[in-house]
Amino acid sequence: MSEPIHYLTIEALSQEIKARRLSPVVVTAHMLARIEALDGKLKSYATVMADSAMAEAQQAEAEIAAGNYRGKLHGVPVAVKDLCYTKGVRTMGGLKVLADFVPDYDATVVERFRAAGAVMLGKLNLTEGAMAGYNPDFPVPDNPWRSGYWSGASSSGSGVATAAGLAFATLGSDTGGSIRHPAAMCGTVGLKPTYGLVSRYGVLDLGQTLDHVGPLTRSAVDAGIVTQAIAGHDPNDPTSLPYPAPDLLAGIGKGVKGLRVGWDERYASEDMAPDFARAVAAAKDAVAALGAEIVPVRMPARLREYLAEWQVICTAEAATAHAATYPSRAQDYGPWFRGWLERGHSYSALDFARAHIARTEHNGALAATMAGVDLLLCPSTPRAAYPHPPEIAYGPIPPDRDPWTSRFTVPMDFAGLPTLALPCGLSDDGLPLSFQFVGHHRSEALLVQAGAAYEDATDWHKLHPPGWS
Repeated sequence: MSEPIHYLTIEALSQEIKARRLSPVVVTAHMLARIEALDGKLKSYATVMADSAMAEAQQAEAEIAAGNYRGKLHGVPVAVKDLCYTKGVRTMGGLKVLADFVPDYDATVVERFRAAGAVMLGKLNLTEGAMAGYNPDFPVPDNPWRSGYWSGASSSGSGVATAAGLAFATLGSDTGGSIRHPAAMCGTVGLKPTYGLVSRYGVLDLGQTLDHVGPLTRSAVDAGIVTQAIAGHDPNDPTSLPYPAPDLLAGIGKGVKGLRVGWDERYASEDMAPDFARAVAAAKDAVAALGAEIVPVRMPARLREYLAEWQVICTAEAATAHAATYPSRAQDYGPWFRGWLERGHSYSALDFARAHIARTEHNGALAATMAGVDLLLCPSTPRAAYPHPPEIAYGPIPPDRDPWTSRFTVPMDFAGLPTLALPCGLSDDGLPLSFQFVGHHRSEALLVQAGAAYEDATDWHKLHPPGWS
């Protein structure tokens, strides 16, 4: 093997496990030892489930030895964001008010991981309530590419653990960019599925009409493997789409020749650092060299106006999700999320109606943008990782918070469109850069197909943060 065990892709590791050249028990013990050695600095895990992980690894090894191989996740160690319920194991959501909460059932995504034979290493840290700031009682995951730098919100522990080789895949959630931001900051792949494709049952809410659950991985194929395992209709989630899990690997090897890929030059370069804009443009050129047709498009003209309304919807929905503990336990919330909930309580029904109308108009305008293309290509974030000291991480909402910084993520959450974030370079000072493919509803298989083709032609996804080998 050309990579250390902990940096193998799921695709590569699964072949070794299926052929019984690698033992799930040995791999799991290796990962737990690595977490023990490194995570004191990286702080990606909220809870390590060492005993149950070893028991699951032993079960997987016995099943495989008996010829009962379940598929590519069988015996593979993974971890989930600490929003996902795990029976008998605390689920805190980065919230002091839930510090002692122990669910009595598994989230559907956790059930489906278990059904696939995956080994659950533990639960991952995140920002409080899955927004942008941390509760002072909880640790801040450290970006493995540069200590003290932002690791992305809100699925920060998921991005750190995947990038640093502390899990082979992780689950995150994305309400305004919380899968794609950590993937971009930490140099991993992140797939935000179509709204409703993956069940939210047993996953703590931030914004019920905006929340998506999906994986962070080290390759596009791995993202497809995980999403296929956790997707599909769930009668326990009334927003779940009534379709079976799609075959997300059906297009692997078909490339992008003949695909129409939308490109808005201004959108992809305006207010971007020059090195980042060049890297995304180079990704576009690489896709064109593989045979895709690059089609000029224009993002919605009123995008900046529409983005401002995301806060109204998200804060109001967060306030409903936290009605049992806010404002009755307001003192137990950190300053950032407490301020977010305060805003949610301050908006009127007219404010919410206006925001909902704006979201509907935006979705129609975005559909027009994408009407003549198979995929859209654009940056995943507007900037690379940056210093994130404790006074910011634990502080209140910045007074200069600008909705425009979410221009590459919120539109796709508004519309429920699937996106795939992919590494596409390093900044001039050595930090990961990322672009995303955006697809039409339920086009995850095409996203994985295009992402795999790009990765076959480039090596950016093979880079690992220095110092954690």
